Amino acid sequence: MTKHIFVTGGVVSSLGKGLTSASIGMLLERRGLRVKLQKLDPYINVDPGTMSPYQHGEVYVLDDGSETDLDLGHYERFTHSPLSRHSNYTTGQIYLSVIEKERRGEFLGKTVQVIPHITNEIKGVISKLADQETDVVITEIGGTVGDIESQPFLEAIRQFALDVGKENCLYIHLTLVPYLKAAGELKTKPTQHSVGQLREIGIQPDILICRTERSISHEDRQKIGLFCNIPIEAVIEEKDKEFSIYEVPLSLVDNGLDALIIKRLGLNSDLLELDDWRNLLHCLRNPKHEISIAVVGKYAEHKDAYKSIYEALDHAGIHHNAQVRIGRIQSESIEREGPERLLSGYDGILVPGGFGERGIEGKIEAIRYARERRIPFFGICLGMQCAVIEFARHVIGLEGAHSTEFNKDTLRPVICLLDEQKNITDKGGTMRLGAQTAHLAPDGVARECYQKPIIEERHRHRYEFNNVYRQQFAAHNMVVTGTSPDGSLAEIIELPDHPWFLAVQYHPEFKSKPTAAHPLFSGLIQAAIERRSFRSERNSEVSAS
Repeated sequence: MTKHIFVTGGVVSSLGKGLTSASIGMLLERRGLRVKLQKLDPYINVDPGTMSPYQHGEVYVLDDGSETDLDLGHYERFTHSPLSRHSNYTTGQIYLSVIEKERRGEFLGKTVQVIPHITNEIKGVISKLADQETDVVITEIGGTVGDIESQPFLEAIRQFALDVGKENCLYIHLTLVPYLKAAGELKTKPTQHSVGQLREIGIQPDILICRTERSISHEDRQKIGLFCNIPIEAVIEEKDKEFSIYEVPLSLVDNGLDALIIKRLGLNSDLLELDDWRNLLHCLRNPKHEISIAVVGKYAEHKDAYKSIYEALDHAGIHHNAQVRIGRIQSESIEREGPERLLSGYDGILVPGGFGERGIEGKIEAIRYARERRIPFFGICLGMQCAVIEFARHVIGLEGAHSTEFNKDTLRPVICLLDEQKNITDKGGTMRLGAQTAHLAPDGVARECYQKPIIEERHRHRYEFNNVYRQQFAAHNMVVTGTSPDGSLAEIIELPDHPWFLAVQYHPEFKSKPTAAHPLFSGLIQAAIERRSFRSERNSEVSAS
């Protein structure tokens, strides 16, 4: 029978339940087990697609077009778990499904209530991942114990153990053990209170994972175990990782978490193999190169807004044994201060996606700076659209060229709404979403990076390159090197006379892993290394003369 692990969080939010869940999934996979992961989010939005990045961080898109929580990015980067729309549910989806059933008459004669109807629906979505091909399902419960929004989910996972048997369920609670500088000691009381709240609703955690700045003493672990009714070996320390999030799985192994899970659930497993992961961390700690990449975005000050992009840059750095120093540059700052002051000295420039007019001109100026100074440039989604606008204005000479997203009355609509989007009025889940096939031209940087003629990448956009202008762009040497299978949509553009200038309409960052860097990010980092090397050699020659 499929085993279930439920991961909850207490004391404060943003403790890293997603990263911990992904790490557990990875360790179980490395022991030869077949794992699936799932996140249940307590907010009422049907999905995060309509939420601001400042509220929620990035929206992570799956192959099937689902717009999901950013924690699913951790799941994919750390594991091989197949993710789909069944991997992320929200309160909004749960209630919507129950209400639709009520309207269809499935509950005729009954009063529809949180218990049992909502909790049954939640248990149903958890059960969807359990099958004969799955050994363990890991379900992360969003939010913090004590939040009113999370209560139906906690009640549902309490009931779930009654349905499938306690021997088939494991409750892991991630909590905080804060260090009070004034007192000079760790405080276990918040953890005791958090576990107490869980026990009040009938959930006794089997394992506690304690986030902490300082190492937890044997005495404090004993105290936590005693007051939380948990054996001391089930009190797992997870000390903050200042170097890399990819240290987390090894830290959990060092604290015996994987072995404890295997024992508690009675699983048969292989020996743990982590040599490649240790090599990965060795490369991070001992880089041969050091380069800098400026990420010029609308949400640059919010680290989670471009989470997958920052991770993909790190992955490419690992691939090339390079330390990638990332400069988070607000595009609005470039509008105020100019690109020369903010971008000078960087080895590469990346302009990511986004929505809305704010900061657009700053992105365009950053791209012009990269093009004219021949700095390696990578544009993603809106970054590609801004590259098209910049080129139209400053090379082709199309004055006022713009996107109809930002200027509906522009006389030079080089970026326009997709035909399929013109009659859509709802905002949620209606963009061009998910995996789409593209064909690559036989020559060009993209083909050289991918080393294959046909690719599949994930999309999330409404606007596209306007084909009316394609010949004009080609005449001025901005070429389309990737298209949809019928050739109607431009997916990749390049400047052949530039050292490395490439922009894509899709989101390649979603398919990058620490053990398998995405080829386009790898190409950008390689170009940045070459630029840094060339500049160093030139500076040495100048100094010698």
